[in-house]
Amino acid sequence: MTASARPGPPRATLRRRLGVLLGVAAAVLGAVLVLTGYVAARSSQAQELVTQTYFDAVTRADAAYIRLVDAETAVRGYALTGDDVTLEPYHRSREQEDSITDVAQRVERTSQDEVLVASARAARDAADRWYDEFAEPTIAAVAAGGPTAVDPAAIETGRVLFDETRTAVEVYNAELRANRLEAVAAVEQWQRLTALIIAGLVVAALAVGTTLWVVLRRWVLAPVDELAAASRAVSSGDLSHVVRVDGPGEIEQLAADVEAMRVGLVTQLAALEESRREIADAHDRLTEQAEELRRSNRDLEQFAYVASHDLQEPLRKVASFTQLLKKRYGGQLDERADQYIDFAVDGAKRMQRLIQDLLGFSRVGRVGGEVVDVDVAQALDRAVDQLSERVEETGAVVTHGGLPVVRGEEPLLVQLLQNLVGNAVKFRHPDRVPHVHVSATRVEDSWEFECRDNGIGIDPQYAERVFVIFQRLHAKDLYEGTGIGLALCKKIVEFHGGRIWIPETAGDGTSIRWTLPAAEDDAPPAGVEGQA
Repeated sequence: MTASARPGPPRATLRRRLGVLLGVAAAVLGAVLVLTGYVAARSSQAQELVTQTYFDAVTRADAAYIRLVDAETAVRGYALTGDDVTLEPYHRSREQEDSITDVAQRVERTSQDEVLVASARAARDAADRWYDEFAEPTIAAVAAGGPTAVDPAAIETGRVLFDETRTAVEVYNAELRANRLEAVAAVEQWQRLTALIIAGLVVAALAVGTTLWVVLRRWVLAPVDELAAASRAVSSGDLSHVVRVDGPGEIEQLAADVEAMRVGLVTQLAALEESRREIADAHDRLTEQAEELRRSNRDLEQFAYVASHDLQEPLRKVASFTQLLKKRYGGQLDERADQYIDFAVDGAKRMQRLIQDLLGFSRVGRVGGEVVDVDVAQALDRAVDQLSERVEETGAVVTHGGLPVVRGEEPLLVQLLQNLVGNAVKFRHPDRVPHVHVSATRVEDSWEFECRDNGIGIDPQYAERVFVIFQRLHAKDLYEGTGIGLALCKKIVEFHGGRIWIPETAGDGTSIRWTLPAAEDDAPPAGVEGQA
C-alpha cells in the first residue's frame, strides 16, 4: 500500500464545510434582512403618521380655527346689526363636522400623547364655553329684542371668552405642529437608519461573497487543480507520481480513488510487462521450433526424395529379380521354395505400394498445386474412371445427386473421391451388388458431402480409429491395402479447410461425411441424379 492510500484522520467533508459556512452567512444576512424589514416598517409607519395622520389633523385644526373665527365675527356682526345674513358663517361652522369640538374629540380617541389630548380637550372646552355662554345667548337675545338687547358688558365678556378659546386652540395647534415636527424628525432618523442598514447589507453581501470565493478557492479550486495536475502527470506516463491531495473529504476520497487506479495501472503494466516477456520468450521458442520444423521438413523432403528414388530403385530390382526367379525356376524347386519366392514377390509389391502411399500422404499440403474451380461431379467421374477395372469386376453402381463447384486442388479432390469410392467397393457385402451414392447439402457457409454405400459397414467404436494412418480393421489377407486411404482423405479435407467424420448409419453399409467451404457466390447444386 502506498503512502497516499494509508488511512488518516477523517477530514470534514466539503458538504459539511459549505453547510456551516452558508448557515452562518444565511444567519447574518437573515438578521440584517429582519432588521432592515423592521426599520423599513417603522419608517413607513412614521412617514404615514406625518403625511396622513398629522397632516390631516393639522389641516382639520386650521380649518376649524378659521371657521371658529368666522363664527365669532358673524356673532359680533349680528349683535351690532341684527341682520340674519351675518349669521350664515356661524351656521355653516356649526353644521360642519370638522369643528373644534369634533377635532378635539377625534384626537382624544386616537392619540396616545397625553399633552396633545389635554390641549385638545382644553380647546374643546373653551370653544364649548364660548358657544354656550356667549354665542347662543347673544343670538337668542338679539333675535328677541334686537341689537339693543345686548349690552357692551356682554360683548366684552364674549370677547374675553373668545380670546381664551383662541388661545386654547392656538396652543392645541402649536402642540399638534410640534408633534408633527417630532414625527418628521423620527421619519428622517428611520430613513437614515434604513440607509445605513442597506449599506450594511451591501457590505455584508460583499463580505459573504468574498468569503465564499476565498473558501471555495481554498477548498475546491486549489485541491481540484492539484488533483488535475497529478492526474495529468500520471496520464502523461509518470506512473510513479503519487496522487495525494489535501482538501475536503470528497476531494481526498476522489484523490484516493485516482491513486488506487494508478496503483492498479502500475500492477497491470507490471503484469503486462511480465506477459510481454513471456510472449517474447514463447516467440523465441516458437521461432526455434519453427526453424527446427523447417529443418525437419527439409529432412523429410530429403527422405521423400530418397524413398522415391534411391529406396524404390533397389526395391524394384528385388521385385523384378524375384519375379524372374519365380518365372524361370517356378516348379523346378520344391514346394517350400516356390512358397518362399511368392512371399518375396508379394512383400516387394506391398512395399512398393506402401512407399507410394506414404509419398502421396506426405505431399498433401507440402507440394502446392493450383487452386481452381473444381466441379465435384466431374471429379467423381474421373475417380470412377480410375477405378473402372474394379468397378466392372464387382458390378458396382456409383451414382450421385446434384454436386456443387468448389475451390480446391483438383488432383487432391479426385484422390479423395477415388479413395472413398474405392473403399466402398473394396469393403462390399458378399451377398449384394455394391452401390455407392455421393450427395451434397448446403449447411450455413459450407457444403456437406456424403458418400453412402451398402457394404459391410464400420462398427461405431472404430469411427475415429479408421482415420489414423496405418490403422486396419481387417487382416491383410482378407482385404488388401496399406491402411493409409482414409488417413489420406482426412488430410486432404483438412487441407481444404473442412472436416471428415463417420456418423451413426441407419441400415446397412457405411456413411462417410465431409465438409468443404462454400464460396459466397456459390449456387445450390442442381438436384439432378446422375451415374458416374
